Amino acid sequence: MQKKTDGLLDIIRTRALDNCPRVALGVRNPTPKLIQSAEKAQVEGYARVVLVGDQREISAIGTNLEMIDTPQPEEVLGSLLASGDVDAAVRGTAKASGTLSHLKEVLGIEKLYRVAFLLTHDNNPFFLAPVGIDEGHSLSDKIELVQRSAAYIRRFGIEPEVGILSGGRMGDLGRDERVDRTLADADFLANRLNDAGIDAKHYTILIEDAIRESNFILAPDGISGNLIFRSLVFLGGGNGIGAPVLMDRHVFIDTSRVGGHYTLAIMLAASLVSNKREVV
Repeated sequence: MQKKTDGLLDIIRTRALDNCPRVALGVRNPTPKLIQSAEKAQVEGYARVVLVGDQREISAIGTNLEMIDTPQPEEVLGSLLASGDVDAAVRGTAKASGTLSHLKEVLGIEKLYRVAFLLTHDNNPFFLAPVGIDEGHSLSDKIELVQRSAAYIRRFGIEPEVGILSGGRMGDLGRDERVDRTLADADFLANRLNDAGIDAKHYTILIEDAIRESNFILAPDGISGNLIFRSLVFLGGGNGIGAPVLMDRHVFIDTSRVGGHYTLAIMLAASLVSNKREVV
């Protein structure tokens, strides 16, 4: 397997072109930018895109893409996946809480695990978790998340190299109980993951070192992971392509409603369809 993420975008693009599946995109408050990004995904040959939202609002902008008219895209996206009417789905601008809760309900999933796929400002791809503010609170939850994510990353022929972050440097021990706990937790996680056959290293708070040497960044918790994502994408010139929900039978890409450009998220969803049963 390749190390780091060499050629990963090319791998994803090639798989999407080979598959060209039917991919649903959730639409609320449509904009020309959103519609154009969906059209580009279809023109490029990544997918046959289906817009799921208010047909009147979408038609007012204008598009030749297929549409499913609904005032509740959050519910319809999950139902389309469950029924097999589409091969994959991308949240788009549908609301997060309603979409994910309905997805769990219709697919019979107790808990969702996600790993974000991001690009730095210089287009270096990497994975990040946890990214939900309510995710990654316990050590067992982090281990489960990394194991599931590692299986997902390996599907692209890339060996995961996990950079674990904590709240300070080792020289900061004793300054703050909470920081001490994050340092101890990160050391424990690195040891457990290496024992499980996953290459993992504790980088303390030095995210700048971790991103140079790792392809999967594990944040101390979901709040800090979400802040890393937002700082990179909305302030630092990076790109948040999407966060696949790690499931064994269905392909769903969670996205942020901020930004409004979904070509690469659709490409990512399309690339996962043919191998969607490989995720553990």
